[in-house]
Amino acid sequence: MKKITLIVTALIMALLIAGTMPAQVFADSIPEYISEVKIGMGKEAKDAEAALAGYKILTDEKGNKVDLNQSAGGGLASKGEKVVYLGYKTTTDRKDAITDLALMNMKGKYSVEEYEALMEKQMKSQIIPFVENFQAAIDEYRQNYYSANPDNQARAQYIHDILDKFTDDDCGGKGLGELLLNDTKYEMGVKAYNKLSDEDKAKTDIVTESNKAYDALPEEGRKNHADILTILAQSNGKATLMMENLLTRAADSNDDTWLDRFAGITYDDLVKSMDMLPTDAQAEVAKMYDDDARAVLKMWEPLHEVLAGYDGYVEFAKKYNDTALSEAVDTLENADENATGAERDEIIDAYVETIEETTKLKDALEAIALHDFLEQYEYGEGSLLDFFLKDTSEFEEDITPLYALVASLSDGQRAGLEFVSLREFVSIAATTADSYSAEDLDALEEISIYDGIDRGIYQKGGVALTSDALRSKATDEAVDDINSALSGWTIAMLAITGVSFLAMVGTSIASGVFKGLANSTRRAMDEAIRNGRPLGRWLVGVEIDNSRGMYRTISRYQDAVYREYSAFARKLAIGFTVAMVVVSLVTTYLMYRDMADYYKVDFTPIPHYMVDEKDITTYNEKGEQIILKNQSAYYKAVECNRTQSDEFYNMLGTCADMNGDVGRQWLALYAQKSDTFAPILANSLLVKVKDSDLPAGYTTGIHMFGSGSAFNLNSELYDWNKSAPSVMVYFKTDTASSGAKAAGSNFTAGSLAIAGVAGLAIGAIASSLAVKAAGSKKKKAEA
Repeated sequence: MKKITLIVTALIMALLIAGTMPAQVFADSIPEYISEVKIGMGKEAKDAEAALAGYKILTDEKGNKVDLNQSAGGGLASKGEKVVYLGYKTTTDRKDAITDLALMNMKGKYSVEEYEALMEKQMKSQIIPFVENFQAAIDEYRQNYYSANPDNQARAQYIHDILDKFTDDDCGGKGLGELLLNDTKYEMGVKAYNKLSDEDKAKTDIVTESNKAYDALPEEGRKNHADILTILAQSNGKATLMMENLLTRAADSNDDTWLDRFAGITYDDLVKSMDMLPTDAQAEVAKMYDDDARAVLKMWEPLHEVLAGYDGYVEFAKKYNDTALSEAVDTLENADENATGAERDEIIDAYVETIEETTKLKDALEAIALHDFLEQYEYGEGSLLDFFLKDTSEFEEDITPLYALVASLSDGQRAGLEFVSLREFVSIAATTADSYSAEDLDALEEISIYDGIDRGIYQKGGVALTSDALRSKATDEAVDDINSALSGWTIAMLAITGVSFLAMVGTSIASGVFKGLANSTRRAMDEAIRNGRPLGRWLVGVEIDNSRGMYRTISRYQDAVYREYSAFARKLAIGFTVAMVVVSLVTTYLMYRDMADYYKVDFTPIPHYMVDEKDITTYNEKGEQIILKNQSAYYKAVECNRTQSDEFYNMLGTCADMNGDVGRQWLALYAQKSDTFAPILANSLLVKVKDSDLPAGYTTGIHMFGSGSAFNLNSELYDWNKSAPSVMVYFKTDTASSGAKAAGSNFTAGSLAIAGVAGLAIGAIASSLAVKAAGSKKKKAEA
């Protein structure tokens, strides 16, 4: 009987329903978000459209594709016009959704140097101090790996095998478990630094010195030494936390456990050990242990609840059907692939329910084992169980009893207090060598510690910082007036051209006037002779009797004079015309040259990433509004279809310019993906042309950094054409707290199991072996 298809389907459904992926609402009700944005640009609309194959292109309400750079170009000698389209892809996964779209102009207020200073500050103020403190956990992990103590060695080697599932790309893909057995790059630098004289130490910085011993190694040798500073600063957050958790679990290289030590020490013992006056001793003990004690207090309630629920766990374990799981698996394996949908659903539901019950059993058995294990230790007038069953309020009134607990932890365990829960600490102490099995890890796949991380945000030169402080320092730059583009020579030649034109026009008019007068006089005289009228009025101030010969003589003379003046004026007109043509050509050339210089833009590189440092308003687990000060929100430059053959590729690369490379500045678009903010709803994208009024229901859109208002993509600040129509793109975000949250992780399904192994298998006391280990513990009084 063929059952493979059904089995695979059932197992997938079981995983979905059991919790490795969250439950989803019906597919048609899951909102779509924008997952990717790209800009297509070209001389023609078809070129811009072709560049966005596979993307949805932004359209107006009528379904027409909208040029975001329309009529924005310049005149004579400009780069002309380019069509700019916005393309996007969608997703239902909130974790893969874009949460903001912001603009930065070429002369905007950002600084590459400020960002690098910020990274340096973070390294010195956070990363290095953490490594200095956490080094104790790494040292104890190494000691335990080679320890003669079987429990410590088994624990460290088990941790080693898990850590080896996390690989370091910078070390040729080697696992962290093996790498961290060697000195890290930072440790090698510290050692080199410590060999310096006090005078030399005063002249240098520990970060720059950290490379000396490391750089002296051959290239292959360097791959054996992890760069712990880079790992902590750049790796996947989940991988980093897991590494810190695992190393803390591997800490404590003493022959006894921290619970053994705790059972034999009290607050009074700590005070007496100070060899000081009681008041001074109490102050010193508080100075040494109070911070860590308060960290323990924050972890108190979960362990207290587990121990207090002992009776309920025992009752659940008694009622558990220990054959249910095997029966559910057998039913699944032997299911008929031709079973009806209802029959399949019933089989799957039974299987999933059994898995859930088995998981609850595991938790119950672990809780029972922890309870019985702590009951073995005498402490004060009772047991350690009685101590851990105390209510939190008792320690809030007097926290000093927790000082002894902290003092019993090793330096490595104290360094990792924030990464391991109190319940886990107890489980670690309860687990013996025979509870660790390397077979548990065989199914786990390797994964890079940088998986899902765009490491480009840490590269020098390609990332810039912008902030309200930077923007407030700058004054608004005035928009250039086109008259300023013309040189003095060009302006002078324009004036000469004007004069030449007037002279040409004047002489042409004069030539026509004289010619007209000659013709007019001759006609008038001929008419007078024919009609026998006197010609005195033609010869002002001269009285002459009518004489046909005299009339004709005067007419010919006057006609000759007018014609001579007319010919002279015509020659002047021709000369001025030639001069004007020459001057016009020169002026046109000068103007073209000036305008070419005016429209020529010396583009600066577009930063591949923009970091907006600002205060963020968000909400805590209680729903209370809180403000996170000076948070760094990373934005990545949106790309376009610019290629190596294009004019500005060497300077701008593939970073998109919303002005299509023909504006007076580049206007770069940046996209942000952040868990802190709500994702942009794909169906909310709205473009408005020649309409800057905020649409109903919208509050923002594609905006400038530092402003929440939608920005005119055809702004005259960055375009040549001051009369270009406004183009605004608006969007809405999904702020609904109850919205469907699709599954998504930087880890694959196999890698997710690492978390389960680390949290459960390491503290594997929910088994008969663990119970036996707990039962074999002797009371402290018998030790």
